[in-house]
Amino acid sequence: MFDLSKFSLKGKTAVVTGGSRGIGKAIALGFAKAGAKVAVTSRKINDLEETASEIKSFGGEAIPIQAHLGKMEEINKMVDTVMSKFGKIDILVNNAGASPAMGSVLETDERLWDTIMNLNMKGLYFTSQAVAKIMKKQGGGKIINLASIDGFIPERGVSVYSISKAGVRMITKAFALELAPFNIQVNAIAPGPISTKMLNSHWFHLSPEEAKKGQEAMAQMTPMGRIGQPDEIAGAAVYLASEASSYTTGAEIVVDGGILQGKGLEPTG
Repeated sequence: MFDLSKFSLKGKTAVVTGGSRGIGKAIALGFAKAGAKVAVTSRKINDLEETASEIKSFGGEAIPIQAHLGKMEEINKMVDTVMSKFGKIDILVNNAGASPAMGSVLETDERLWDTIMNLNMKGLYFTSQAVAKIMKKQGGGKIINLASIDGFIPERGVSVYSISKAGVRMITKAFALELAPFNIQVNAIAPGPISTKMLNSHWFHLSPEEAKKGQEAMAQMTPMGRIGQPDEIAGAAVYLASEASSYTTGAEIVVDGGILQGKGLEPTG
C-alpha cells in the first residue's frame, strides 16, 4: 500500500545551488518544510543568509555557503563545507545558472558563450560528479537538475541559454544511466515561464509600459494563461528528492503551463 510518508525528507541533507532567490529559494524552503537539512549556495552571501534565516524561522536547519560553481576549487570547497557540517549529502539540486542574455545568434560573442556554458553546464556537471562520488559511498542519493523548456524548443534571442539547457537534459540522461547501479537517481525539471528575476531580465531593456505588455503577451502564449510561480516548481522537486521517486531516473518533469503542448514562446516587446 502506498504511504504518503514516502514524500517526507526527514533525516535527509540537501544541497540547493542558486538557493538565494526564485526557484532555488522555493525549493530550499520546500525541502526544509518536508524535513530536510538544507545547504544553500550562490555567489551572494547576503541573499543566502536571508534564505537560511527564513528556514530557521519555522524550525528548519540550514546553512548558507557562498560559492561560484563555475570554478572547480569552489565546487570542492562547497562540498567539503557541507560534509563538515552535516556529514552526508542525500540530495543535490543543480539550480544555479547564468541568466539568458538577449541577442541574436549573429550578435553573440565568445565571452557570453563562455559565461553561460561555464556555469550552466561545466559547473553543473562537475558539482554533480563531486556529489555523486559521495552518494556512491553512502549507497545512494538524488540529483535534480533544473533544465528549461528552452532546452526543448529554442527561444529567439537567447540561443546560448537554450543550447546550454539542452545540454543539461543530456547531462541528466548520461548521469542517470551511469549512476543507476549505485542507487543514485538523476532527473530534471524543465520549467516554463516562472516569475523570477531571471525571467524579468527579458524586459530589463524596455520601458515599464513595454515590459508590462511583454509579460502579458507571454502569459497569453501559455495555454493556462498565466506565468508560473516559484512554489509551483517545489512540488516536483520534493517528489524527485523523496523515496516516492525511487524508480524514477533519467526523467524530465515539465512544469510550463502547457507551452510544449503546441504553443512556443516568441519575442515580446
